[in-house]
Amino acid sequence: MASTSTPLTLPVLPLDDEIVLPGMVVPLDLNDTDVRAAVEAAQAAARSEPGKPKVLLVPRIDGEYAGTGVLGTIEQVGRLADGDPGALIRGRSRVKIGAGTTGPGAALWVEGTTVDQTVPEPLPGHVTELVKEYKALATAWLRKRGAWQVVDRVQAIDDVSTLADNSGYSPFLTTEQKVELLETSDPVTRLKLATQQLRDHLAEQDVAETIAKDVQEGVDKQQREFLLRRQLEAVRKELRELNGEQEGEESDDYRARVEAADLPEKVREAALKEVDKLERSSDQSPEGSWIRTWLDTVLELPWNERTEDAYDIQGAQAILDAEHAGLEDVKERITEYLAVRKRRSDRGLGVVGGRRGGAVLALVGPPGVGKTSLGESVAHAMGRKFVRVALGGVRDEAEIRGHRRTYVGALPGRIVRAIKEAGSMNPVVLLDEIDKVGSDFRGDPAAALLEVLDPAQNHTFRDHYLEVELDLSDVVFLATANVLEAIPEALLDRMELVRLDGYTEDEKIVIARDHLLPRQLERAGLAKDEVVIDESALRKLAGEYTREAGVRTLERSVARLLRKVAAQHELGERELPFTVTDEELRGLIGRPHHVPESAQDPAERRTAVPGVATGLAVTGAGGDVLFVEASLADPETGAAGLTLTGQLGDVMKESAQIALSFLRSRGAELELPVGDLKDRGVHIHFPAGAVPKDGPSAGVTMTTALASLLSGRLVRTDVAMTGEVSLTGRVLPIGGVKQKLLAAHRAGVTTVIIPKRNEADLDDVPAEVLDKLDVHAVTDVRQVLELALSPATNGAAPEVPVAA
Repeated sequence: MASTSTPLTLPVLPLDDEIVLPGMVVPLDLNDTDVRAAVEAAQAAARSEPGKPKVLLVPRIDGEYAGTGVLGTIEQVGRLADGDPGALIRGRSRVKIGAGTTGPGAALWVEGTTVDQTVPEPLPGHVTELVKEYKALATAWLRKRGAWQVVDRVQAIDDVSTLADNSGYSPFLTTEQKVELLETSDPVTRLKLATQQLRDHLAEQDVAETIAKDVQEGVDKQQREFLLRRQLEAVRKELRELNGEQEGEESDDYRARVEAADLPEKVREAALKEVDKLERSSDQSPEGSWIRTWLDTVLELPWNERTEDAYDIQGAQAILDAEHAGLEDVKERITEYLAVRKRRSDRGLGVVGGRRGGAVLALVGPPGVGKTSLGESVAHAMGRKFVRVALGGVRDEAEIRGHRRTYVGALPGRIVRAIKEAGSMNPVVLLDEIDKVGSDFRGDPAAALLEVLDPAQNHTFRDHYLEVELDLSDVVFLATANVLEAIPEALLDRMELVRLDGYTEDEKIVIARDHLLPRQLERAGLAKDEVVIDESALRKLAGEYTREAGVRTLERSVARLLRKVAAQHELGERELPFTVTDEELRGLIGRPHHVPESAQDPAERRTAVPGVATGLAVTGAGGDVLFVEASLADPETGAAGLTLTGQLGDVMKESAQIALSFLRSRGAELELPVGDLKDRGVHIHFPAGAVPKDGPSAGVTMTTALASLLSGRLVRTDVAMTGEVSLTGRVLPIGGVKQKLLAAHRAGVTTVIIPKRNEADLDDVPAEVLDKLDVHAVTDVRQVLELALSPATNGAAPEVPVAA
């Protein structure tokens, strides 16, 4: 295979994202600065040389020049078809670009050598076959495009190099593929590459044509099927008319059902529009299935079904009292609601401004106090249907507002499904565990509940699936939660808050006797007269075996007791009937777990040493007793400063700093050795270190513990306290007084110290609890110390606990 190389010096004409191969003739716009500079430089050089002006056509891809260009001759300079100045340039041969050089004009000049190779004659056999294959493929492609004139020109080309370069005109080649053809100097290799590119393109075209043909056949089939089905419907209609039969088409059935249903006007209009769409759609269309599901949902909703409220106020109150002991706040609220509903009904004010008289209550309290079961009792007392909607762990907004009908398997939201399940538009809907609602990339369900629970908006609630207005203004919503802080503020603002702070010991005994014991006797397979649990045993179970705000653990203890008795009877160890007394509890279910501090041996009590005080706190499980321990480090080994342990939050750490600062500044007035606080490290510890603690109400307790530590006076065992302390010694108000007093009562405490400004909260505390507690309302820390610290002992100096 022969090759020739001729050195050349040429001006560069850059081609941006365009490739010219030898043999191609292309027009170029002279408005381009680089093109004009190259053409003018070539024309200037041609004045001193024979022949046409020559330029070097070099591809410029993404700002970078290729290593191979094409020698081009300027055939003509004039005007293009659009009137702009242009030049007609013909590609001649490949040129390997070398180093840059100087030349006339503003163009870039480079040195180069021609690199074209020729195939010797006659052509080898395999090259001849390759030429035939390329011409056949090119002819097939050109015939598909209708370019018959070009077919003859391609068939007339015999030179291998020219034939390969002719593929540069192919519009389907990418810039990278044309660059590859340009840089391939061997003609046979270049023709093989062009043949492969053309073969691949034809294969892609065949696939595209097959797909288009299949699609067209499918469309024709659907059109033919649609036409035949219409003809079949017409034939059936004629046959029914001949036989005198009624029409029974599905779409007509839906139309009849919509017209016969008692629907609101706007809902009827929306349903009839969907029926029209159903009649126009084919049986195989997925839209028909969606419309049928939507129509079924709309027709199953009780749009105008309402249960009549039971306006027997005394009877409703009796039902609530019979099914739940205590919980007076909720019972009073339901009684008030029924009384107002009765008076509105008597005066014809059932609907005012399009809104009915529903209610939205938030029942907040610790676990086990009966929030969920209270919903059923409220529905029973009002004579309404009851539906429970569990919201714990719900993270998808569509669970509340429904899915759009465009989604496969779309469903209405839980609120609409609850109305459908209840079968009436005014049920009692219990939104259980509303504080456990989460949020993620699928939306915030708590935000979607804002419209549901807003009495000013929920008469026009729109579910994403239904897309018609649904009146929720007559629904009584009861939302339950354990932690008030976990409910978003905007959502809480739409609900009336009712707190359930736990049961007293007497209420627990009544609940155990009237509700828990009969239920557990039935579950244990025991008759009512076979096992009797004495009231003293129930009191001990509630006071010493359990310590909780609710009654779940108490019910488990009763169930465990009955299982033990049943097992002993089956083993022949005990005869029935049997009465369980408090003395027999230990033999049946073991020793009690919660012995009151006051019932322990004086030497074993936590407050048996100075520096330990009893505080009161509120947790997610209700009120609880919290002990605070303080100690001083050895002046020789311990560093000065304050150490806090027990997983304390920032607010509680600040309370400890305030208590320490108060004693340092006012300790002399209280006759305390405050010098120890300056020279020795102070360590304050809250036991149960695995439980996080925070809040300002432990300030008084920490001050008392430090004062006890410094004075050597013990804190009274029967005293518990709560309150925030200021730098001047003022006792400031706190929250959760009722829960804290219930916890103090459960723990056997008899004296409680609270802030003076919390006296109004005592009205919420049950009378039987207040009767057993000596409550002192104080305004200053000095009063707390006088009440909480035992009298100073005469004689030796007090022993101050030293931290290890």
